[in-house]
Amino acid sequence: MTTTHIPTEKCSTTEKTTTRDDDSMASLTKLYAIAEAVSDRVEMHTIIGEQRNNWNFLLVSSINAITLSAATMAGLSAIPPGEPLLAFKLSSTLLYLVATGLFMVVNKIQPSQLAEEQRNAAKLFRHLHTQIQTILALRTPTLVDLNDVMERVLAIEKAYPLPLLPLLEKFPEKVEPTKWWPSYKRLQKQEQQVGGQIEGNGWSRELEEEMKGVIRILKRKDIAEYVRLGKLVLKVNRILASLGPSLTGVAAVGAALVGSPSVGQWALLAGVTGGALASVVNTLEHGGQVGMVFELFRNCAGFYHLLEESIDSTLMEREVDKRENGELFEMKVALHLGRSLSELRALGSLSSSSSEDDNTSEFAGKLF
Repeated sequence: MTTTHIPTEKCSTTEKTTTRDDDSMASLTKLYAIAEAVSDRVEMHTIIGEQRNNWNFLLVSSINAITLSAATMAGLSAIPPGEPLLAFKLSSTLLYLVATGLFMVVNKIQPSQLAEEQRNAAKLFRHLHTQIQTILALRTPTLVDLNDVMERVLAIEKAYPLPLLPLLEKFPEKVEPTKWWPSYKRLQKQEQQVGGQIEGNGWSRELEEEMKGVIRILKRKDIAEYVRLGKLVLKVNRILASLGPSLTGVAAVGAALVGSPSVGQWALLAGVTGGALASVVNTLEHGGQVGMVFELFRNCAGFYHLLEESIDSTLMEREVDKRENGELFEMKVALHLGRSLSELRALGSLSSSSSEDDNTSEFAGKLF
C-alpha cells in the first residue's frame, strides 16, 4: 500500500486560506445582518415620523376648535336673561382649561420637531444602507467596516431615538449643531502629525490648502449662520410657547367671571379675545411648525459640522497612502457643498488669501 505524504507547508497554507474564507464569510454575513436592521430602521422611523406629523395636524386643529368654541360660548353667556345661559359660561370655562392643558403638553413635546427628527433619522439610515451596499459591491468587508457601521447605527439612534420618552430637550439653553455620527479618531502621537508624505494618491499641497480654506469658511460662515438662525427661532418658539397657555388661562378666568357686576365687561373681553388670540398663537407656533424649523437649522449646522470634521480628520493623517484618494475626496466635498470642482477650488483659494477676521459674504454651501 502506497502512503501519500502531504507537505506540511501546503497543509498550513490550505488551513490559512480556509480560515480567511471563513472570516470573510462571517464578515459578509454580519454586514448583511446589519444592512437588514438598517433597512428596518428606515421603515420604523418613516412610520413614526408620519404618525407624529399627524399628531401635530390633529392637535393644532383640536386646540383651535376648542378655543374658538369656548370664545363663542363666552360671548353667548353674556346675552340676557341669565339662568339658562349659565351652561355656556361653565362650558366655556371648562373648554379653556382643557385647551390650556393641551397647550402645555403640545408645547412640551413639539410634535412638528419630533416629526422632523424622525424624517432626518430615516434619511440618514437610508444613506447608511446605501453605503453598506456599496461596501458589499466593491470589496469583502473587514472588521473595521463592521465596527464603523455599528458605531454609526448607534450614533444615529442616540441622536434620534424612536421612543417618545424620555424626550430630547426641545428648548436647550445652548444651541449646538446636531451630532449623529461617532467621533472621528484623532491621531494620538504628535510625531504622526508632522512630516510624512503629502504628495501622491491624488493629494498635493494645493489640494490640502484648498481643503483647509473650506474648513475655515465652514466654521466662520455656514455653521455660525445656522446656529445663529437656530437661536433666533428658539427664542421665538419660547415666546409663543409661554404666550399660548397664558392666553387660554386668562380667557378661562374671564369666562368664569362673565356676568359679575364689577368686572363683567372686562371679563367678557378677556373670555372672547383671549380665545381668539390663543388660536392665532397656536396656528403660528404649531401650524407654522416653528419647532420643525428650529430642528432643521440645527440639522443643517450638523451637516456642515460633519463635513468639517471629515476634512479635518483626513488632513490629520500625514501619510497620503492611508487617506482616501484626493481627487475622489475633493469631488465628494464639492458635491456635499453643491459646487463644481472649479468653484470649490476658487472658494479654497479665496479663503487661503483672506485673513481669519475677513467679513466676506461667501458661504461654502450652496445646497441650502
